Amino acid sequence: MTYTELASTNGEAQTIVDTALRSAPPAELEVGKYYAFHTSGGVKTVDLTGPEHTGIPSRKAGTTTVRDAEGFLAYWTKHHDDDSEVYADSERLTITAVLDAHTAGHARWSGHRLHLALRETTAWKQWLQYDGKLLSQEQFAEFIEDHLPELLEPSSAEMLEIAQSFQAAVKVDFQSATRLSSGQRQFQFVETQTTKAGQKGQLSVPETFVIGLIPFDGSQGYKLTARLRHRIGQHGLTLGYKIERPDEIRATAFADVVKSVGEQIDTAVMNGQPA
Repeated sequence: MTYTELASTNGEAQTIVDTALRSAPPAELEVGKYYAFHTSGGVKTVDLTGPEHTGIPSRKAGTTTVRDAEGFLAYWTKHHDDDSEVYADSERLTITAVLDAHTAGHARWSGHRLHLALRETTAWKQWLQYDGKLLSQEQFAEFIEDHLPELLEPSSAEMLEIAQSFQAAVKVDFQSATRLSSGQRQFQFVETQTTKAGQKGQLSVPETFVIGLIPFDGSQGYKLTARLRHRIGQHGLTLGYKIERPDEIRATAFADVVKSVGEQIDTAVMNGQPA
């Protein structure tokens, strides 16, 4: 057979194959599989294994943020493995877990993360908001009344009585304040009301008082000592308080959260941030 005859025969055979392929009934392709077809133009491939076809991600990814240690431990238990890593950042008040961290011998995506971002309680923020500031008698009394649940020593009942005394003493002229050996501050005043003008009186309040605050949502409570502050000026008596070392209490509270997490996982909690 000559070359021309062989080429003609091959061409006729290919035409038959192409005709058969075109006349074959269409077949539905199954998602999740890889296909290869012979066509007149060569081999055609169809990949139906990707997540855009199956709806199943090829790997876990994303960052989940929780607000307390309980939520952190629940998510950690569900998703961590032996190579997961945990970092604590005391400045940002965060604990971050890299659930798909690199192994000792292989790189991984490090794209599946758990983030505990502690949130300060409303009471903590309110007490710190007025820390070191002086308020009018009425403002101070109202603040004390609004925060009776956090007052430990003296009791909330005693502090309520003190607050009411300041509210009742708005029409007096405070002249001096003396520190007593009992640990109280005694204010001397003169009545300015028409019916009692010139009548003198005294009002004693504790020099220090103890408050109980929960710094973060889901954390435990801590005792803090606040010292009474005052000023007698041309606008009358102003009152306030100064909390002793609140930053240390906050740092201790964060350290306790880290400790509680570390005691319940089999992974060392590292100081810092993941890359």
